[in-house]
Amino acid sequence: MRVFFTPSKAEGTVKAPPSKSMAHRMLLAAGLADGTSIISNIKISRDIEATIDCLRALGASVEIKGDTAAVTGTDPKNRGQAAALKCRESGSTIRFFLPLCLLSGMPACLEGTEKLLSRPFSVYENICNEQGLLFEKTKNAIKVCGPLNPGCFSFRGDISSQFVTGLLYALPVLDGDSTVRLIPPVESRSYIDLSLFALKQFGVTAEWKNETTLYIPGGQQFLKNNASVEGDWSNAVFLEGLNLIGGNVSVTGLKEDSLQGDRVYRKMLGELKSGTPKLDLSDCPDLGPVLFALAAAQNGAVFTGIERLRLKESDRIEAMQEELNKFGADFSADLHSVTIRPGIRRPAAPLFGHNDHRIVMALSLLCSYVGGTIDGAEAVEKSFPEFFEKLKELGVVLCELDQ
Repeated sequence: MRVFFTPSKAEGTVKAPPSKSMAHRMLLAAGLADGTSIISNIKISRDIEATIDCLRALGASVEIKGDTAAVTGTDPKNRGQAAALKCRESGSTIRFFLPLCLLSGMPACLEGTEKLLSRPFSVYENICNEQGLLFEKTKNAIKVCGPLNPGCFSFRGDISSQFVTGLLYALPVLDGDSTVRLIPPVESRSYIDLSLFALKQFGVTAEWKNETTLYIPGGQQFLKNNASVEGDWSNAVFLEGLNLIGGNVSVTGLKEDSLQGDRVYRKMLGELKSGTPKLDLSDCPDLGPVLFALAAAQNGAVFTGIERLRLKESDRIEAMQEELNKFGADFSADLHSVTIRPGIRRPAAPLFGHNDHRIVMALSLLCSYVGGTIDGAEAVEKSFPEFFEKLKELGVVLCELDQ
C-alpha cells in the first residue's frame, strides 16, 4: 500500500488502542487456564492473530466477537500429538510459545518468516542442549521436543525480555521449583513486570528475589479469569507525538500507573521539545523510530542503548537512517549510539516502510508535517491496523492506494 500525505495539522481527542503486549500475555494465560476466560478490549492485529492461532494449535479454544475473546484453556503438558504453530512475524508469539511446546514429549514446529527466525534464539537453544532436548532451527522454523525439567536457568539480561516471559509461563506448571538468573545488565525489566502482573491475574505466582533473580514455584495451575486489556503506551506515542510538529492532540484511555515501560515517552517528548537531550533507549527500544523522527524535526538528540533496535522487524537503525536521509536529516550511528541533528524538508523520493510497523508510523508523523509518500505502509497492520484512520480523524490529510 502507498500512502500520500499533504502537510496538515492534527487536532482533536483520540483513544489509545489496546496494548498489544498485554493482549499477548492475557490471551496466553487464559489459554493455559482450566475453564473459560473472557478477555475484553482486544484489537485484532497480525501479531495477535498469530498468538490466537498458536493457542488453537496447542488445543485451546478461542472465540472472537467484536473486541472480546472467550478463551477455553488447554494443558500443554498433556499434548498427545505433534503440533504446528504459525507464528507469522511475531517475535513475542514465537518466544512466548516455544517453552510451552517443550512441556510435552511430543514434537512441535514453530513456523515464521525468515526475518523472524533470524532473530536471536540462543537462550532456548542452550537450555535444550543442556537438558538433552530437541532444538532444530532452519530459516523458516524451529522444531522442538521436551519434556522440559525445572531448574536454575541463567542467561544474559540484555538479549530480550521475551525469553524471560516465555519461561515464566512454562515453569510454574512443572513439578519442581525454578529460578531464572539474569546476567546484568537487565534491560526491558518493565516487560518482565507486565508478565508477572498478567500471571498474577490468572492465579500464578512468580517473584523477584533480588535485582537479577526470579523465583518460580512449581506445581501451580492457571485459573480462569475475566480481564480487560489496558491502553497501549507503545502505540499512543505515534498519536501524541503529533504535538511536537504543530498538532494539538489529546490521547485518552491510558492507565497512568501502567507498568508499560514505554509510558516514559511523555518525559522524552518533553526533553526533545525543550532541548537537545541524550536519551537512553535500553528499557524502551520500541520508541526508537518515532523519537529519531521527532528529534530530526525538533532540536536533534543523542540516543544510547540502541543495540537491540537492529534485531527487530527491520534493522531500525539502518532503516531510519536511510529514510531520514531522504528528509535531508543529518543521522549518524555507531555500535552504541545514534546522533541526529535538526532539520528536515519534504522528501523528493518515496519513502519505504521496510516491512516494519514502527518505521511506517514514525515516517507518517514527519510526512504529515512536510508532506511525502510512503510505500509498504500496510506494515501497520502488524500492531495498529486502524492507524491511518486515526490520523484522518485528527485531520491529517492522506490518501491510501493499493499498489
